[in-house]
Amino acid sequence: MAATFEDVLVSSLSEDMKKTEKIPFPVTLCVADEFENLNLVFKPTGTNGPDSLLEIKFDKDTDGAKLGSHCYVITKDITTLHLQFRNANDLSRFRSLIDGFKNGKNSMFSIRTDESSATQYFQFYGYLSQQQNMMQDYIRTSTYQKAILANVDDFHDKVVLDVGAGSGILSFFATQAGARKVYAVEASSMAKHAETLVYHNKLSSKVTVIPGKIEEITLPEMVDIIISEPMGYMLFNERMLETYLHAKKWLVPNGKMFPSRGDLHIAPFSDAALYMEQLNKANFWYQQSFHGVDLASLRDAAVKEYFRQPIVDTFDINICMAKSLRHTVDFQTAQETDLHKIEIPLSFSLLQTGEIHGLAFWFDVAFFGSTQTVWLSTAPTQPLTHWYQVRCLLENPLFAQRGQMVSGKVVLNSNKRQSYDVDIELAIEGGNVRAYNTLDLKNPFFRYSGQPAQPPPGCNDTSPSESYWQTLDAQSATNANLVMNGMGIMNGDSVMDSHPVQHHLSHSPISSHQANNSVLPMGNLQNTGNSRTTSRIQASVPTSSIGGGISPSLFTQQQQHVVLGNTTHFPVSNSLMIGDYATPGNIVMPGQIDLVTAFKHS
Repeated sequence: MAATFEDVLVSSLSEDMKKTEKIPFPVTLCVADEFENLNLVFKPTGTNGPDSLLEIKFDKDTDGAKLGSHCYVITKDITTLHLQFRNANDLSRFRSLIDGFKNGKNSMFSIRTDESSATQYFQFYGYLSQQQNMMQDYIRTSTYQKAILANVDDFHDKVVLDVGAGSGILSFFATQAGARKVYAVEASSMAKHAETLVYHNKLSSKVTVIPGKIEEITLPEMVDIIISEPMGYMLFNERMLETYLHAKKWLVPNGKMFPSRGDLHIAPFSDAALYMEQLNKANFWYQQSFHGVDLASLRDAAVKEYFRQPIVDTFDINICMAKSLRHTVDFQTAQETDLHKIEIPLSFSLLQTGEIHGLAFWFDVAFFGSTQTVWLSTAPTQPLTHWYQVRCLLENPLFAQRGQMVSGKVVLNSNKRQSYDVDIELAIEGGNVRAYNTLDLKNPFFRYSGQPAQPPPGCNDTSPSESYWQTLDAQSATNANLVMNGMGIMNGDSVMDSHPVQHHLSHSPISSHQANNSVLPMGNLQNTGNSRTTSRIQASVPTSSIGGGISPSLFTQQQQHVVLGNTTHFPVSNSLMIGDYATPGNIVMPGQIDLVTAFKHS
């Protein structure tokens, strides 16, 4: 954990070596490793809040030297500080931290990670905007809270370790479930913000923020349960799962891991539009006179580069040509070395005939609690998350028939850029044709545009036009017989909901006499005459709804039409897409079934 030193005297040294008190009383010195520097924070003794008297960023260019048996001198820019420790042992510990930082550490993290990659990684997660992006993923955050609060017995009066805590949101969930103590470990500068949140939420006695990497910090005690959100694109990207598994050195025997298991799903897919889109990008390099320069010799290299990019977006499940294959990692028993090279044999029985353009990937994770099991899914059939789904293209598609077996393998080779090189290989059983590709998971193409995923061509086995009208006719026949308290609630011209609407709801009237009634039109339902009446429910999104629940004011203005999301079960408004993932306003809950009907027919 962050090293602390009590009763430190801080003075300034002038160029002629005259010492002047910088802080007129003994203070507590906290040393936090923020990867790019050591953060030396001087606080009044006995306080654990975020406020400090003095902070110094000690980087690798900062000068420092031992002075006598109890003192250390630091020169930063034009300032020289004299630190006097209470004993020689404290000075020795402080020097060890300084020397370890300057000379580098041989932790598992530093061995497997390039310094430049780590610097970029921790800088990225040190931004509040990036933490907001993840926290506003309603599916992600709410599922974690549900998994923790649904299993209070696993947290009540327990010691919890939060690995890669970020803002500390999971640590707060653990305290809500009754945790006795939570150690929130965060290696980026976000640790300071997490400490601020802990202090102002009056949880300093329960939550201790520890700046540093889990591979390098120490804890004062063993823990009963480890919580973390270590998943990246395709489950394994960023290699944080290895850090999550490394943390088990602090877990008591039979302790729990939340999440407990990860399933990577893999399925062959057919998407000619996506394939041609990537292929055509390279046509720029086919020009033989670009400002008088022949670029054509680089076209093949450009094709290979574009096809090395995994595609991050969402898609209709009907593009999958076979049932997905599942590769499972049990976080309770797996070791971090198991993730250095992951080889997954493939075998699919095709459910349709067509071209195989590549492999689609998504993942599910499970929280196996003592009371309830909770799943978090990134499947294309589920509400969209900030993980989306990932597709890896073949440079040369394979044509296969329904019922044929397709075999092959996926090999994920870890690299020092905190990611994987992905080798895919597929072959049609009984044939000599094989397809290969190698992709760079560190360099994906973010293709998601916010538009609903379209089903593949030719997936209708009945007439969509006839099905649509038949559905409307069936609904009209049913609604014509609706009665309440012995009275019909359908009047021959329109359909009205029997529940009164509160004052904050407004709508376009279906007929003139309805304008005076406080009722919500259900929209686009066939009347008993020869004409059809229509109504549209529209909404605007106030700024106050970002990251929050559904505000009543969502229904007060007419602005943007509602469109269907990535599944027909979850209508999504484009104006509600914050950072391209699902927020509370995107999801229509079961109790809003009347609104779903209105959306479908608006």
